[in-house]
Parts: sequence; structure tokens; C-alpha cells
Amino acid sequence: MRDPYSVLGVTKSASADEVKKAFRKLAKKYHPDQNTGDPKAQEKFSEVSLAYEILGDDKKRAQFDRGEIDADGKPRGFEGFGAGGPFRRGGSAGGGNPFENFEFNMGGSPFGQAGAGRGGFDASEFFDLFGGRGRGRQQNAQPQRGKDVEHTVSISLGDAVNGTSARVSLPTGKTLDVAVPAGIEDGKQIRLKGQGHPGPGNGPAGDAMITVKIARHPFFRVEGHDLRLDLPITLYEAVLGGKVQVPTLSGKVEMSLPPGATGGKTMRLRGKGLPAGEGKAAGDLLVTPRIIMPEQPSAELEDLMRHWQVTRPYDPRKDLG
Repeated sequence: MRDPYSVLGVTKSASADEVKKAFRKLAKKYHPDQNTGDPKAQEKFSEVSLAYEILGDDKKRAQFDRGEIDADGKPRGFEGFGAGGPFRRGGSAGGGNPFENFEFNMGGSPFGQAGAGRGGFDASEFFDLFGGRGRGRQQNAQPQRGKDVEHTVSISLGDAVNGTSARVSLPTGKTLDVAVPAGIEDGKQIRLKGQGHPGPGNGPAGDAMITVKIARHPFFRVEGHDLRLDLPITLYEAVLGGKVQVPTLSGKVEMSLPPGATGGKTMRLRGKGLPAGEGKAAGDLLVTPRIIMPEQPSAELEDLMRHWQVTRPYDPRKDLG
């Protein structure tokens, strides 16, 4: 993926609020629900969501800035032997015996054999003794499998519920449409057989491992197959209780709010979470009420609260120590 700062159009000195504002603007612009049938918008939405996965998390952002992780959130490691490593075999795409094309002149070495090189010792024969591919037996060796490739795609919560097709551009240069099944969990992988790097010689190609991330929703939070929702309620609804409308993935439903509702009690709407696959129960929607004060100040309410402060004091923070 491209540099996440460039994707969101912010500088490295941008504040967390500036990053969030840029993400929300682009996510709204490219959201699949607003661009039905446009695969390029899906790619953009995925790219924007992945960029925010890095920059919207203080820890990951710091790791990226220090060069500890790449733009896909994966650790930057040392390749060592094999493809791209400092001991790559000449003429090979990676893997195998790194010294296969070298011969050592050891004169009268006890390892000397006819036809083993000028000094009688062929490094390929030495490696063959320990399970490597000897030059003389290379025609009997099993063809090597190509390396797997990894890619991450971000989808909306609605697409995770209903299933979708996501277009991905792999490191191999291929662009594919990947079928994402309905009810997929955040972080699950889809394996695409034979879509990785080609194997050396006539070896089989590796696979492509597609990690599916569910993009952040404006008000739902995903926890496995359950969803969490902070439900804004009025002060009088909290005191008196009553029927309130609650959004779900399938539309609004009515829920009974008990008198004296506070943010300390979570209510459960069974089966209103994410689908869990054939033969399994869907997850639940966990609703936590959050009291929202009136936007306009009220002298009457302020007088009542001053009276309560004196006549009905209580400490909601007593359990914090």
C-alpha cells in the first residue's frame, strides 16, 4: 500500500483529530454504499481504511514513523537467505542451496571424487549428503513451490454482513476480484490457491493470503460476532425510562429503557449482531445508554441541580478508589 500519510492527504505532523477528519471525509466519499458497482471506489475505500488502521492508532503510527512496520502494518524483517537475501543463488528465484554454484579446491581432500571439481570436492555433493540438492541428483529433486504473498483488504461492516467482491492488487502485479463470504469475522484470511509467486523452474506457484479487515463503523463496534453500540439518550429518558428506537444492521427496533438508566448497565438485543454462518446463531447487539445533556442551557435545570447537590449528594466515582 502507498504511504498512509499520502493516502489520507495529511502531513506527518498532523494531529490525531486532523487524521480522523481526513479519514471520515474520504471514507464517506468512497464508501461502497455510495458507489455501487464502482470497483475503483472499493479499492480507494480499502486503501483509506487501511491507512487509518495505521495512523488512527497512536502505537501503530509511532511504529510506522520509526520504520518498524510497513504501510500494511506488517513488521519489517531481515530476509537472510533465499530470494532477496545476500546469499541468493545465481540464476535462481530464491530458496534451495545458497552455495550450490560454488566449488572448493581442497587438493587431496578425503572428500575427493571423480568429476567433483578441480580439487576433488564439489560443494553441491556436500550439501546433498545433508538433504540438499546435489548437482548430480538435481533431476530427481522435487520442484520448489513459489513463495506465498500477503495482502490486506478493508470492507465495510455492511459488506461483512452481506458478503461482497473486493478487488485487490497483489505484489505479483496481478489484480483479482476476491469473493468475501457473508458473515466473515474481522482479521480472517482467504487463501487464493496458485496466486502467489511462481516456483523456480517449473515449480508450482505459491498462494495469496488475503486478510480481511472490517472498517470502523460510525457507531457500531465489532467484537467477534457481537456488536456494541453507545446509544445517546436524553436526561428525561434516563430518569423516566420508556421506549427508544435503536439502530441495527437490519433497521431500527424498539427497546424498553428502564427508569434510572445509566451508562453502567448494558442491555442485550439477541440475534442483532453479525451472522455466524449456517447452523449457528447470530451474534448480539450490546447497547450501552449514554446520557446527552441539552444543547441549550436551562436556568431551571441548573437551579434543580444546585438543590440536589445539597439535598441529594451521591458519588458515582466511589468505586474508582
